[in-house]
Amino acid sequence: MPDLKVCAIILAGGEGTRLGVLTAKRAKPAVPFAGKFRIIDFVLSNCANSDIYDVMLVAQYRPHSLIEHLGAGGPWEMNRERNGGLRIYTPYLSREESGWFTGTADAVQQNFLFIKDRRPDLVLILSGDHIYRMNYRELIAHHVEKQAECTLATIDVPDEEKSRFGIIQTDADWRVTQFVEKPKEPVPGVGSMGIYVFDYAVLDRLLLEDHDRQGSSHDFGKDVIPRMISEGKRVSAWHYRGYWRDVGTLESYWEAHMDLLSDPPKYDLHDKGWLVHTRSENRPPARIAAGAVVSDSLIAHGCYIGGGARVERSVLSPGVRVEPGAVVRDSVLLTDCVVHRDAIIERSILDIRARIGPGARVGGLGDEQPMRFSVVGKGAFVPPRFVVHAGAAIGPDVISADIGERTEAKDGELIETQRKPHEIS
Repeated sequence: MPDLKVCAIILAGGEGTRLGVLTAKRAKPAVPFAGKFRIIDFVLSNCANSDIYDVMLVAQYRPHSLIEHLGAGGPWEMNRERNGGLRIYTPYLSREESGWFTGTADAVQQNFLFIKDRRPDLVLILSGDHIYRMNYRELIAHHVEKQAECTLATIDVPDEEKSRFGIIQTDADWRVTQFVEKPKEPVPGVGSMGIYVFDYAVLDRLLLEDHDRQGSSHDFGKDVIPRMISEGKRVSAWHYRGYWRDVGTLESYWEAHMDLLSDPPKYDLHDKGWLVHTRSENRPPARIAAGAVVSDSLIAHGCYIGGGARVERSVLSPGVRVEPGAVVRDSVLLTDCVVHRDAIIERSILDIRARIGPGARVGGLGDEQPMRFSVVGKGAFVPPRFVVHAGAAIGPDVISADIGERTEAKDGELIETQRKPHEIS
């Protein structure tokens, strides 16, 4: 493969509404994952492990925690002034037409001047909210071999999930012949992963044409790529056969964590040949007291598990504290959560600094609905002996005063704080 200059663009602006309270205060790519990472770490590590260091990240919704986490890109060896580096772009106002991004293609179009500054041969478009391991050089090699103007990464998708994907049909040489965006009924074909390689000059022309086209939603999957196919452009598909998860729902987010705990794990974080890089916190080693029982779990540094506590098939992020007598089962606890004495957490997700009072119960009730989850938002407090049923949610920053005299949160109920933003410390 010739030595081609590649610029990667990571679209990380998603609001992630299907993740509920987990994205109330952060963009989906900034959501913590697997005990010590953020979702964005996986695509950035794929770039670094593929020797692609010229990376633009385009963010829109609540980018603050994402920007703080990324910094100058040091953990991914992207803190460089020459030959690339990581740069972050958000919507801006100018004398020319600009503003909020209306679609994925529009997000790239509004920042295309910054791409021109880099003068790449190829542009790699990526999503910032998927969990997977991919060597992008293999995708690029296929693109060059097929002399394509655009190449799509594809994956096998079961019929029941095809309504969530763009579905692609190809000929025997992997040339794309049809692209159906999120069909209401299952159609034959493979799913688009939202990963594209474009020749730079082709992308420049396509985005300009789409920008001026009335009625376009300015999206790659809905507009740009289907139009390329209908006009007979050289669009190829490259089929990916590894692990891949779109963690865009609470169910898929929880399931992706359980994949880490399977035997063998469906995604192996211990693969030294393909490390996931991140910005780590300085924390002491985890401490597990005498009499505690821990099984099939990931325990990050800084955690404390008291005597008599049980942690089963769960993921504990840095600084989580599980006090004596408490039980955590089939759950994901994010940084600095506290589970007080005799509380029970089951099939639940607790966001950063959530606190569960003594004797409270979160999730795990109603075994007839095994895939219903309870969620407790960032900085929220569940009072002693309060019950959060399966399918209920406690919003960020909730305190006892917000809950009042209630003793339980029922399936489908969301309890939110009544305080104004300036009243929350």
